[in-house]
Amino acid sequence: MYLPLDGRGPLHGQLVRSLKDAVLAGRLPAGMRFPPSRLLAQELGLSRNTVLAAYEQLRAEGFMQARVGSGSFVVLPGAPAQPRSEPPARIPAQSDYARRLRRYHDHANIPGRRLPGTVHSFQYGVPFTNPLLTSAWARALSHAAAYTPPNYPAAQGLPALRAAVCEYLSLRRGVRAAPEDVVIVAGTQQAISLAARVLLDEGDEVALEDPQYFAVREALQIHGARLLPIPVDREGLRTDLLPERPPRLICVTPSHQFPTGALMSLPRRRALLDYARRHECWIFEDDYDGEFRFDAQPHAALYGLDDARRTLYVGTFSKVLFPSLRLGYLVVPPGLREDFVSAKWADDFGSPGIEQAALAHFLADGGFERHLRRTAKTLRQRREALLAALRRLAGDALEIQDSRAGMHLLVWLRGCTPAQGDAFVAHAQARGLGLYSVAPCYMQAPVRAGLLFGYGALSVAEIEEAARLLAACLDEPDFAAAARAAPTGRSRGGRAPVGAARAATATIRLRRGFRRER
Repeated sequence: MYLPLDGRGPLHGQLVRSLKDAVLAGRLPAGMRFPPSRLLAQELGLSRNTVLAAYEQLRAEGFMQARVGSGSFVVLPGAPAQPRSEPPARIPAQSDYARRLRRYHDHANIPGRRLPGTVHSFQYGVPFTNPLLTSAWARALSHAAAYTPPNYPAAQGLPALRAAVCEYLSLRRGVRAAPEDVVIVAGTQQAISLAARVLLDEGDEVALEDPQYFAVREALQIHGARLLPIPVDREGLRTDLLPERPPRLICVTPSHQFPTGALMSLPRRRALLDYARRHECWIFEDDYDGEFRFDAQPHAALYGLDDARRTLYVGTFSKVLFPSLRLGYLVVPPGLREDFVSAKWADDFGSPGIEQAALAHFLADGGFERHLRRTAKTLRQRREALLAALRRLAGDALEIQDSRAGMHLLVWLRGCTPAQGDAFVAHAQARGLGLYSVAPCYMQAPVRAGLLFGYGALSVAEIEEAARLLAACLDEPDFAAAARAAPTGRSRGGRAPVGAARAATATIRLRRGFRRER
């Protein structure tokens, strides 16, 4: 414990003043236990009698309360004193990287976070967590903790986990890779960060889908890349719109485009691979939830079709297990292997060894496959419940873009601009319903209002309740006026002030307004 003595008067008096200053400044908060007198005397190099005398003085002045059998605890006499806190001075950004951080990332307003005050939330990006997984994972962790060496793990990842990932990818995704070409990473976000460092210089161009996952876009912008948005249709990335001057990197989600849900067609996949081969650019293939399809087998991964070895394949366990695991994998062309391993070493020395060992065991003993089957069955039930509820309760007001995969749906509000959609999001939030605009996923503003409905974390009963609340919000007259009063223009934050929706009044119900506009 740091307790400076001022050198004035007896030692016990100096210690009393130092302890009182620590209490009044908040460094020793009310209810905190004082150190035993013998221990404090050893730490400060004082006699125990000096410390006992100081403690007695503190008790007499009301700063200390003794509890039989428990020790002595801090007491604030009178009104609690609050430690002085001043707002931090705004320091200018100290590097180009810091300037880009401030420009592109708003930590206080990250799209997709759970909205405050909501009882039911269609938050996307939150996976289904099977209760049975908790005990299975606890057993795997316990086993791994007992047998994992305590030294630093290999930066590339544990060999057992890399081998298990290769076996899984060959079986499930048609990706044939050697364990030497796999790098274990802390999820997709670290994978794109490593790719940017290895493949790009500041100012290099990157083509990416529009719309796209905002976090990948921000990571590239923070790195200093120049982004080229390429539109997406029902067959995925518009390869015919790729520029004549090739970008350095192309980022795609071909198995389940985020957020539209489009599945890239085989002709588009071959066209993209041919473009990358001819122009010697790289492809970043993000297969974030390709395990979950509910209609048919997915197409082969780009990596499996790529004879020219221009594709980097990325997968994550965050969506199929739980986000706090922070483990994923990056399959790289052999010629880039050493660069990516070195970049991973420079970033964090390697991912946690015990968690890697537990995951390798979970994959090898079949626990992961059993979990996938149970999860897919549950997600199918929740998806069907959401589709049925939306069509039954609000069918004429909504246009559902069903992807038959993943853990979210894209739904368009008929006849609404993005700004009017923001007003509706705020209106629903005031009623306790969390809705999420698709607008933050776009670089080129959409012309209509869309919502992302995540259903992975909601039970069937919760989906039914949330859908009824959605229908009630659509039917309430006050939103019609709020939507018409909302300003036009691009939506960036995904929601408008709640008061705007609450204050508006009108006599026309939203559904009737939709019917007239149609």
